[in-house]
Order: sequence, then C-alpha cells, then structure tokens
Amino acid sequence: MNMADANVSIRSRSDRDADNVRVLVAMADLPYAGAIQTFLKGDGFDVERCHDQKGVLRLVGRRRFDVILLDLELSAEGGVELVTFIRRRDPDAKLILLCDLSRIERAIDGIRRGAYFYLPTSVQPSDVGLIVNKAVRALEAETAAERFERSALEEMTAGSPAMKRVIEQVTKVAPTDSTVLLLGETGVGKEVMARTIHRLSPRQDMPFVAINCAALPEALLESEMFGHVKGAFTGAENNKTGLFAEADGGAVFLDEIGDMSLITQAKLLRVLQNGEIRPVGSNTVQHVDVRVIAATNRDLEKAVADMQFREDLYFRLNVIQIRVPPLRERMEAFPQLVRYFVTRANARYRKSVSDMDDEARALLQNYHYPGNIRELESIIAHAVIMCDDDVIRAKDLPDQVRAARRQRLALPNYITDSIPTIEEMEQDLIRMALDRLDNNQTEAAKRLGISRSTLWRKIKQYGISV
Repeated sequence: MNMADANVSIRSRSDRDADNVRVLVAMADLPYAGAIQTFLKGDGFDVERCHDQKGVLRLVGRRRFDVILLDLELSAEGGVELVTFIRRRDPDAKLILLCDLSRIERAIDGIRRGAYFYLPTSVQPSDVGLIVNKAVRALEAETAAERFERSALEEMTAGSPAMKRVIEQVTKVAPTDSTVLLLGETGVGKEVMARTIHRLSPRQDMPFVAINCAALPEALLESEMFGHVKGAFTGAENNKTGLFAEADGGAVFLDEIGDMSLITQAKLLRVLQNGEIRPVGSNTVQHVDVRVIAATNRDLEKAVADMQFREDLYFRLNVIQIRVPPLRERMEAFPQLVRYFVTRANARYRKSVSDMDDEARALLQNYHYPGNIRELESIIAHAVIMCDDDVIRAKDLPDQVRAARRQRLALPNYITDSIPTIEEMEQDLIRMALDRLDNNQTEAAKRLGISRSTLWRKIKQYGISV
C-alpha cells in the first residue's frame, strides 16, 4: 500500500507574507502600545491599535484579525467580558492577554474562556513579538489541519455508499438551525460529523463547544453546561459562565447524551424549548441562541421505553437523525483511511512512512475493529511509531491485531460468523493450511486438494503473506 499518493498539498491562510498577518494591539498605555506596534511592524506584521473598550468593539466587529493583544484593564470588569466578545466574533483569532501580575486570576479566567496565552504587562516588546510569532505558527498549523481534514473527508467517503448517504444528510441539514441526533457505535466519528455540520453552517464563525455527558457526574455536568453563581455550593467561590452561554450564537455538541440524568434532561429540554438557561443557584433566567447537536451509542427508543430517557426530549432532539455506520460497513474506504492516518501520524511523530508490506496490509484488512475509526487511527499511530524505516511490517502492528490472525486460523470465519462469503472461507482455509504446515505450499496445495499453481495464484489474489 503505497502512501505517496496520499500527500495532500495544503495552503493555509497563513501561507503568505508576514505583512498580511493582521494584529490588533488593544492597550490603554499609549507609549507601550506604540513600542509593541513598532516592534511588530519591524517583523512585517500589519498592525492596528486601539486604546479603549469602544475601539475593541468597533475594530473586531469590522474586520478579522489573526492575533489580538488585549490589555485586560481596558474595561471596568477587568476585560474578561471582552474575551467572550472577541471569541464569539472572531473565534479563529489567537487572543493574547496582558495583565498585571497582582490580578493574574483574570488572565486565568480569560484562558478558560478561550484565550491563547497571557503575559504580564511589564514584558518587553521583543518578548511579546516571540509570543505573537508562536501564535501565528499555531494558527498556520490549525488552519492547515482543518483544510487537510476537509480534503480527507471527501477522499475517505468517496468509495463508500454508506458514508456517501451520511454526507448527503450532513450537507442538507448543516445550513439549517435544526437539532441533529447522531447515532453510532463508539469510535465511528460522530464528533467529526458534528464539527462538519458546524463548519458548513451559517454559525461556522461562532463557538463550537463539545460536552461529554458521560465523563462528568450529574452535579458537575449541570454546572459546566449552565454555569453557577458564587456560593451555589461548596467550592463555588466565584460566578462561573456555563458552556451554553459561552457557545451563544454557535453550537453545543452533547456527546453520549444517553448517559445524561433525568434531572439534567429536564433542564436541557427547557433550553431546546425556550432558549433559556438558569445557572446553578441563580433565580435569573438567561436567554441563549445555540444549535444543539447530540450523539449517543445507546438505543434511545429503548431507553425511553425503559423510562431512562425523557420522551419529550427525545422528540426534540430527533428532528434529524443521522446514523454513522461502523467501519465494517464502509471497508471500501479502508485504503483511503489508512493513507490519511499514516499521513497524520507522520506529521505528528516526525516520521516518513510511505509503504506497507503485504502481511501488514492483510492483518489490517482482516481485523474486526471493535473500536471503529478511533481504533484504526490508534493502530496506525502505533505502527508508525514502531516502524524502523519507511515500510510498516506486521511486527510493527499492536498485539491485538496480530493475535486476531492466530484466532482466525484456529477458528475460521465460517464457524464464528453467521453468513460468511466463499472468499472469506477460502482465505481462512488457505491461511490455516499454510500456518500449520510452516508455509510449505506444495504440501498445503495437496492437503487442500488444489494444484500448486492454483494455490500460488490465490495467495497473490488474497495478499496472503508466506
């Protein structure tokens, strides 16, 4: 399996000269702001300045910036609300905060709200320049990755009728504000589909917030989703903005929603019905405008029948239902998926894998992938890391993949599967014969009742390693 044709030519919005990278310097200290502007212009950046909150609101609303330097002292509230405003209006911008060290908790709160970095206000302009350049490089990597994923998504689904149907549904529902319920086994790529829906929607420039409903206990999940007020419970020392409020104008992805408690389900229903949230411990209702995309690997209809999931919430979520098929139902796209994950692993681990031998390919193609796409990605990453040169071999694959072959040889598919194909039965018999006879092809052909040339031809046809 040659990987050379998987190299994708990517040009990001940062594949350009530095003087096209737009930086906003928003600081109350005019001399300091001027010194930073001069330094950044010397590095070739296109720099604009403002010195109050009104200037930030006006400039961020008027044009896009790649990097924004924000002095948290620009507003009476310490600038944190400006962080939320900027993240909503320009979520792709890298936001660097400047804060007095005596009020460092404001900067930490800003990081929680999505800022990229924070610096003390006493830092030298040259140090600011270093962080700005680092932010630009991070922006380049993120933009390139997003473009690569969009291109790869098209390539990966091209040969799969099951996935083609999914993409057709996604492209039709994305431009609307409809709630979407994504169904599928663990690891099939439901979050990838949710992010694709968001990227194709009119809300694409607004926040996309993912919440794993199974990863948090009930009390903490409610606080994370809707926020809380100071003193609402032990440890609530400050007001906290919930993720629904953070995502206002954008989308919330509720992963594993089937694991959400009935109490929290009732509060989520209020959001879907009226667009209202109430922070824990508060008597005040807040209005939010969010699109909800939910996902689960559970049978929600059965959960409703078992009184474990609210029927009214199920109907609210199930406006558009999209089932993401497991990997075993889209094996037509398997070679593209492998190339995609090898390319990603090469970039991440600084490797140069470009090929795979027949035995490794056969092991991968015949593995059952209970963890679906997520497991395949993990297996490929393991193989790339373990690979000694530019060719993946069977020894580079994880133990569970190589062990699966031994299990198949001991117990062929036609014994374990309900409806095997003739080819599957034939492959298993040939592999079992070769394994038990130490790859003696003459003896294997004799035991199988076929000629030596027929056996050789079938070994080549099925890609069986001998």
